[in-house]
Amino acid sequence: MKLKSIFLCLIFLGLISCKKGAVEKGKIKIDTSHITVKSYSYNELKPLLEKKNDSIYVINFWATWCAPCVKELPAFEKLNKEYASKKVTVLLVSLDFPKQVEKKLIPFIARKNVRSKVILLDDINEDVWIKAIDSSWSGAIPATIIYNKESRKFYEKTLDYETLEKELQTFLK
Repeated sequence: MKLKSIFLCLIFLGLISCKKGAVEKGKIKIDTSHITVKSYSYNELKPLLEKKNDSIYVINFWATWCAPCVKELPAFEKLNKEYASKKVTVLLVSLDFPKQVEKKLIPFIARKNVRSKVILLDDINEDVWIKAIDSSWSGAIPATIIYNKESRKFYEKTLDYETLEKELQTFLK
């Protein structure tokens, strides 16, 4: 009877440790149940790329499988934190595969403690939306747009914090 009780306890512990929203990082479980990533088509994303108010928008196109994107992510996170009180909005537009949001993107956001808003661009018409976002964009990532109601700049390169902040300063003046 004692062996049966121990066996049932082990099965129960195994089942509760597999609950949705927990990702293992080594031996530490990271709760991902509070993270959501909304999917947007290009038509749904477009208004976020054209706002005409008193804010400055920093929009970064990236993916978890893109090493240069992952490398520059802390710069965007720092910018988001440092300039939040100055009407600067950072938006991270993931180009990850839609089928991998739950297994790759959300756990990545949790592991890296990403605080900026992350959305997924889920639109197979890349020939249309890449050129619509910027006519000079080859489609390579990382790519970033900084804009306000008066000006817009596009960067198809990796940005470190110093460069990103310097570019942002031109919009704050």
